[in-house]
Amino acid sequence: MTKEYGEVTAIDNLNLDIEEGEVFGFLGPNGAGKSTTINILLDFVTPTSGSATVLGSDPQKATRELHRRIGVLPEGYELYDRLSGRKHLAFAAETKGADDDPSELLERVGLDPDEGDRKVGGYSKGMKQRLALAAALVGDPDLLILDEPSAGLDPTGIQRMQELVRAEAERGTAVFFSSHILGQVEAVCDRVGVLNDGELVAVDSIEGLRDAFGSGTTLTIELDTIPDDALPTLPEIEGVAGYEINGTSLAVQCTTPRAKGEAISHVQTAGATALDIHIEEAGLDVLFNKLTATDEQRSDESVEEVVA
Repeated sequence: MTKEYGEVTAIDNLNLDIEEGEVFGFLGPNGAGKSTTINILLDFVTPTSGSATVLGSDPQKATRELHRRIGVLPEGYELYDRLSGRKHLAFAAETKGADDDPSELLERVGLDPDEGDRKVGGYSKGMKQRLALAAALVGDPDLLILDEPSAGLDPTGIQRMQELVRAEAERGTAVFFSSHILGQVEAVCDRVGVLNDGELVAVDSIEGLRDAFGSGTTLTIELDTIPDDALPTLPEIEGVAGYEINGTSLAVQCTTPRAKGEAISHVQTAGATALDIHIEEAGLDVLFNKLTATDEQRSDESVEEVVA
């Protein structure tokens, strides 16, 4: 599907499938088109061309029915300061025609019953975020759309949120998880889609993205001695992008799995003994930066590589 605003293309031929019981991470820089995508799924925005299918239906034709089956935690949600947390949840249940117990929902997100009886105007930002998440869970949704779900949460709240997301997926809910906090996406998502300038530039598991885009691995070898004569030939090994020395610690940047074993064999053949080995895979932040880099940034990186 495509969405245009005059001469600006917010989403360009986006083609994306999310499976039942899957936690799908949706990433992209500010202005990439993430919010527009969510708004189309909820029928708040109509695509210029193409269409969306949500839970087997066209959101433009079955809006009311779909909204009963979808739980949404929007970024920038609004709560009513004069209503208690419990009344918010009771209202959400009435709107969806659900019979959820507000006390159970409060407990699921880590809010005490006494806090549920307080007016929301006295809530902290983290408490409001928990309440909004509880409202999204009303009606046991088949699709859960979470936009920046950890905003305002402390570490305990983040952990509880992640556990809730995984529990929802295990019972068959499809979870659309949009966030700029890459560590949380990496911790909870089965697959990741990266949107850049309205185009979907990658869709895969994080491991699959590592393999496809060659972001590499850092292999750190603690040695009894540094084989100086062997180091200059390390980059000749296919898949070795470079290395650094810190005392008797050798850090080798590898772009292929096979390069790790060959690098270890290379230094040991030269007479060094590996005392300890540590492997650090590239994080989602590295992949994200690589996938969303501008042409100018890519050019700068190429210059740095040549200079190095």
